[in-house]
This record gives sequence, structure tokens and C-alpha cells, in this order.
Amino acid sequence: MLLIPVIDLMQGQAVRAVRGDRQSYRPVVSRLCEGSDPLVVARALCAHCASGVLYVADLDAIVRGAPQVGVLRALLQGMPGLELWVDAGFADAAAADDLRGAVGAEAARLVPVFGSESIASREALAQCFATTGREGILSLDRRDGQRMDAAGCWDAPELWPGRVIVMTLERVGADAGPDLQTLADVQARSPATRLVGAGGIRDTADLALAHNAGAFAWLVASALHDGRLPPATPSGPASRAA
Repeated sequence: MLLIPVIDLMQGQAVRAVRGDRQSYRPVVSRLCEGSDPLVVARALCAHCASGVLYVADLDAIVRGAPQVGVLRALLQGMPGLELWVDAGFADAAAADDLRGAVGAEAARLVPVFGSESIASREALAQCFATTGREGILSLDRRDGQRMDAAGCWDAPELWPGRVIVMTLERVGADAGPDLQTLADVQARSPATRLVGAGGIRDTADLALAHNAGAFAWLVASALHDGRLPPATPSGPASRAA
């Protein structure tokens, strides 16, 4: 199973996400590096996981509609070859195109993540993934058992792309274990979809459970910063291809 490290960006810093309560997020304190500079944190996380993919939640964009273009550009320029999955609160495909245009030449390695929390309508959902050759990922978001989904994304599997994130925000940074039941429920709706879990991973045992439950990848941050997941090895759970 692929282990994908995560950075949450707020006001130019990498912050620690806990249960989706964004008002309480504070700059990251990590065993892997010093400080909360996004590029320093990103390099440490990706090196630890041997990952060429990094997931970024741009909270300034999600909450206030103000993407941190300079930080995203710096991550791409500072880590050649990195594939950057970015949730920047995209309401529709045009919003993702606007961000990629603002990022500039490096944007070919930016993969937009369209969160159900932010998508404006069912029509917008369809357009996000309808264009031939458009790469994108859908994130099915929920908090405290409630779907964050005004557009009805959860109930439209016929409009889902090939990769879908199952984002259970109440388990992010909560040391609560992965939500495998929701993962199974989503898989039952669309068996061919490749699912990425998010939230709750505590250790390698949880990774094994998530892999056995059918996830092809999982988004992780807290367990990495706290030193609860070992560095990737050729046979380790972080390095196995999907």
C-alpha cells in the first residue's frame, strides 16, 4: 500500500491538523525536522516515506478563498519530480485551472483534489472529471459522522473519477484508528474505484488493516511527526506500490 504524507498549510506554515477543528491548528512540531517551514517539512516527510507524492490541504484557500500560490510553487520548485495533490477548496474545474495557471510552469505536477466540502453543485462535480485527459481526485469528506456534501457527491458514484479519497476528518490527528467501515461502504458503491483513506493511522498495524480492507493508499501526517511509523524500506508498508 502506498503511504502518502500530508501537509496542512495555514498562513505560510505547515500546521498540525486535529479532528478537522481548523481554529485550533498550530504550527507543526515534528520528530523528523526542525520548524514548520513547508518545504523543510515536505522534504522530511517524503524522505521518510520514500514518497514521490505529497498531499497538501491549503487551508487559506479552503476557508478564505485565498490560495497560497507562492508556497505551492516553492514546493514544486524545491522538490523536482514531486507530484503534488492539492485541495484548495475548488468549487469547480475552472477554479482548479485558475490555480494551476497562477502556479505557472510547475503546475503540470499539480493534481487537483476536489473536496465534496467545496464542490458547488452536481453539475460542477460532473465537469471536474468529464474533460478527456483531465487528472483529478475526488475527496468524499465527512466530520463527526456527517457528510460535508452540499452537491451530493457521495451519492453519485457514476460521476466519480478513478481515484477517490475517503476523508474522515474526525479521525485526523485523533489517534483513533482508521475508519475501515466507511471505506468498505464507499467501495461497495463503486468496486472499481481505487480508494485512498485519510485519518486515523497510528502505526504499522493500522496500515496493514487498511491495506487488507482494500485501500490502495492512505494519507498520513501525525503518526509520521510523532515517530510512530518507521522509515520506508524495500519491503516496508510505506514503499509497496499500489
